[in-house]
Amino acid sequence: MDREWSDNQPIYRQLRERVIAMILDGVLKEGDPLPSVRTVAAEYRVNPLTVLKAYQELADEQLVEKRRGVGMFITPGARDLLLNGERQKFLAEQWPRIRATIHRLGLNPQALLNSDGQPSSIRSHDNHQDNNEKEKP
Repeated sequence: MDREWSDNQPIYRQLRERVIAMILDGVLKEGDPLPSVRTVAAEYRVNPLTVLKAYQELADEQLVEKRRGVGMFITPGARDLLLNGERQKFLAEQWPRIRATIHRLGLNPQALLNSDGQPSSIRSHDNHQDNNEKEKP
């Protein structure tokens, strides 16, 4: 996890988001234990209550489960639950802006799928150079 904190939201929310990212990225898998509250608090130099609050939110969302005397563990189905939620959030919040930008720029789906992030004039120029170099003996 990143050790830098943003001033834009409370640290417990940032911790929660980091754990969610680790689940989505497959770093934490179903059944894996979360690091202990004390370990996270010491490593990131935050109050243990801050870590506990982040973990409690994850438990409230049924992404982790508490096992008395053992710790907290990623629940079965947590990644699927998160993926569904993140997809819905993306489609509701980000996709309309992206779609509007695509429309405004006059891009078509095929151009987007074939894009490597470079303007087509640069890409075609590079391909033209590659073809010329291949033709030389």
